[in-house]
Amino acid sequence: MEILTSYNLIIEASAIIILSFIFSEVARKTNVPSVLMLITLGILLKLGLDAFGLGSIDFFPILELLGIVGLIMIVLEAALELELKPEKILPIGKALAIALISLIASTWVAALILHQFIKEMDMATAWLYATPLSILSSAIIIPSVSGLGTVKKEFHIYESTFSDILGIMLFYFLAGQWEAAEHAGGNGVASFFGNLGLTIAISLLASYLILFIFQNIRSQVKLFLLIAVLLLLYALGKKMHLSSLIIILSFGLVIANMPLFFRGRLGRWLHLEKAKNIYEGLHIITMETAFVVRTFFFVIFGLTISLVSLLHLDVALISGLIILSIYAIRFVILRLFLGRDIIPQLFIAPRGLITILLFYAIPKEAAVPGFEAGILLFIIIGTSLIMTFAMVYDKQRAGKAVKKAQSVPVGYSKWKAPTIEEVMEEEQS
Repeated sequence: MEILTSYNLIIEASAIIILSFIFSEVARKTNVPSVLMLITLGILLKLGLDAFGLGSIDFFPILELLGIVGLIMIVLEAALELELKPEKILPIGKALAIALISLIASTWVAALILHQFIKEMDMATAWLYATPLSILSSAIIIPSVSGLGTVKKEFHIYESTFSDILGIMLFYFLAGQWEAAEHAGGNGVASFFGNLGLTIAISLLASYLILFIFQNIRSQVKLFLLIAVLLLLYALGKKMHLSSLIIILSFGLVIANMPLFFRGRLGRWLHLEKAKNIYEGLHIITMETAFVVRTFFFVIFGLTISLVSLLHLDVALISGLIILSIYAIRFVILRLFLGRDIIPQLFIAPRGLITILLFYAIPKEAAVPGFEAGILLFIIIGTSLIMTFAMVYDKQRAGKAVKKAQSVPVGYSKWKAPTIEEVMEEEQS
């Protein structure tokens, strides 16, 4: 057991974080998602632990804790990125519509596939299992689209953020409805919307109070105190059977859009400069914390998965059909909303952290023994690789467009030379 001594654990944890940073830099240069590298690292560590006779260690309690913190940090990080400005109404509305329609359609088709091929799974449970498989991963998408044009980059940030938030809400709605039908026999829909209304009211009140209080705290260590308060509110909300993530989402939206939420008399109580300092500090801490949580979560996920399940024919068949349905649905929706220029947007639909988090949050009473966790891994790897190939292709296409736009023939007026966008649109058609 020498491998698990205190100093060795410190060395191992530090090495994993350093490797994760290197993976992020490699991902930025190559467009290969760092998630795949982290999962691979976890698999290699699993082989190493097996060699030392430590393969029986139970990592699920750590995975569950990281999952809860990761979920909170992802929603908070996403909310802090959403700027509710008048000029953003159209792109935000379009991204919201695409995210919502894609989520519902993908979940419905995936549920049909799961229900058809897994005999033990009824349709209600299939919807519960299909929801995590239908949510885009903002943790993968946002770092990967930094090289795209402004319009496309903003679209992916908004779409993946809304997909995360809406997908989480849909999952807990279905889980709550299932539990209500299973245990209380009550109206799950009425209970959900009742809790939602109460949660929104509490969330807005708590958000205003937190900002008013924390802007007057002079201590330099108040940001982690703020995160502790948010974690406490989330946990208490869960104990009270409220939609706790709405509390985190509301606070993030309020602090990211203070001029919108603090008007009239409320604005007089707000010290804008102090509140902005809280926002900037919280944004940095949230990003850093989310990075660390994501790192260990994916590595530990790699430690817990069984590669043998990937060799099962039914796993490959179910996963392949779900992946095919994802891109077929996405093609139709993007053509309707965005027109012909849908490359590489069509193929940027990876599944990742939220998919795994929600899968492990499925109530034990709803667990289906016939569901192979390899389906999860297959879809995550498949969609990530497809996104990688699409990003590499788009990068090459953009490079060719630049050269073509710059190579103006002799005697051809430079004022009539085609732009890069025109060349890419011509190649797209």
